[in-house]
Amino acid sequence: MKKARLIYNPTSGREQIRRNLAYVLERLEQAGYETSTHATTGEGCAKRAAAKAAENGYDLVIAAGGDGTIFEVVNGLAPLENRPKLGLIPAGTTNDFARALGIPRDIEKACNVLCDGHLESIDIGQVDDRYFINIAAGGSLTELTYEVPSKLKTLVGQLAYYIKGIEKLPHIAPKNVTIEYDGKLFEGEIMMFLVANTNSVGGFERLAPNASLQDGMFDFIIVKKISFPEFVHLGSLALRGEHINHPKVMYVQANRIKVQVHGDMQLNLDGEFGGLLPAEFVNRYQHFQMLCPKNKLK
Repeated sequence: MKKARLIYNPTSGREQIRRNLAYVLERLEQAGYETSTHATTGEGCAKRAAAKAAENGYDLVIAAGGDGTIFEVVNGLAPLENRPKLGLIPAGTTNDFARALGIPRDIEKACNVLCDGHLESIDIGQVDDRYFINIAAGGSLTELTYEVPSKLKTLVGQLAYYIKGIEKLPHIAPKNVTIEYDGKLFEGEIMMFLVANTNSVGGFERLAPNASLQDGMFDFIIVKKISFPEFVHLGSLALRGEHINHPKVMYVQANRIKVQVHGDMQLNLDGEFGGLLPAEFVNRYQHFQMLCPKNKLK
């Protein structure tokens, strides 16, 4: 019998997973899985649990929680030679990766995806010995992710990030960088950069409109030095996916990107603190087999 390990954050989505645990386990058992669970207890717990599940021969590891949970599970499995298949039940604030895959937040519908058994090969990103599945980013604006209080996120969800972003916008300062990407070079002042593996970033589903999870390429976005009014206008364009034609935006595809910064710049990996730059980003082509809805990936 196939074995599945459900790694879940008991506090995600106002304890949505914990309240529906019996239902999820029943659905997986009906689909032919011998299933067990692991409730996370803090930072790094999901990563360790995922690596242990692989060591114990599980065929499927399911991350149930927000983008932080899937980030840890991916980092637990990605370095291994023999990796279990991946599944996802989204229950976080923004659920960017689930949006990109078309996995519904509704528990029943998410279980349908798991039990239907449709697999797709997906790319991930690597930075030194760390991995990301959705987005890597740097620049003053991206640092607001760490400043949103957990209580605010619980109360107003994704809106919490926009509230904090509006508060910080007038204080954003450009940083001087040198960036190499697939043999090309960019030098200059930027407000931020995004290394996108999917088209869903921070709740914006058109921020990297051409991104694919299966082409071995990142969609790389640089926002050059820009005034505050221009930045506000750019944000409105991003809602419609029209920002990529703005003269202060560079939008290219690349497999390997190296970023050096003159000064300090924090790195954001899937919404988590990823240390300080410099860093080199490498696309790992179709590194995972993932349970997904049919006909969703491009």
